[in-house]
Amino acid sequence: MIVDLHTRNRDEVCRDLAALERELFGAGAWSEAMVREELEAPDRTYVLDLDPASERIRGYAGFWFDGEDAELMTIGVGQTYQRQGIAAAMLGYLIGRARDRHARRVLLEVRVDNRAALSMYRRFGFVRMGLRKRYYQPENVDAYTMSLALDRSRTSVGVGFRVPDAYGAAQPAYGAESESEPDGDNRDAAASRGATNKESFHE
Repeated sequence: MIVDLHTRNRDEVCRDLAALERELFGAGAWSEAMVREELEAPDRTYVLDLDPASERIRGYAGFWFDGEDAELMTIGVGQTYQRQGIAAAMLGYLIGRARDRHARRVLLEVRVDNRAALSMYRRFGFVRMGLRKRYYQPENVDAYTMSLALDRSRTSVGVGFRVPDAYGAAQPAYGAESESEPDGDNRDAAASRGATNKESFHE
């Protein structure tokens, strides 16, 4: 169940997301203060995926809109809830929100060795733009930059609906369970923070 971040208690969300950060990223995780700073930064759009029964946060995702492009900041899913299509559902939802804001493109960065994440992004119609050498530290792993051009005349993408690719062709519906769906995080570098994108997708 995907809900807007602003519908939830901010203190509880910051605490829970900091715990998920530690689960997913260990020493590289954002602290609770860093989570709060990111969520309260200007022009952020964040959503949460909640367990329908317990309302526990299963995943979180968001982008930064700079007035032209929506830069994907993070997609994270708790380890217990991975391989259920949650990351793809949230990405589809955010693409719809980016269209609502009349974004020109959705941009992101992803590790070159993250095959599962690359596969998911390509299925959504993202294409490679360039390469950032040794972007991920301390591993010295390169990052691809990718983009999805948005047709502003299209309606929003809803969870479980077909997502058009870069050429307007319909791709498979997302939001259903899929063993090949990646879950984890793809975090862009916010210019205002200078933080390095980090991602940890799992097949």
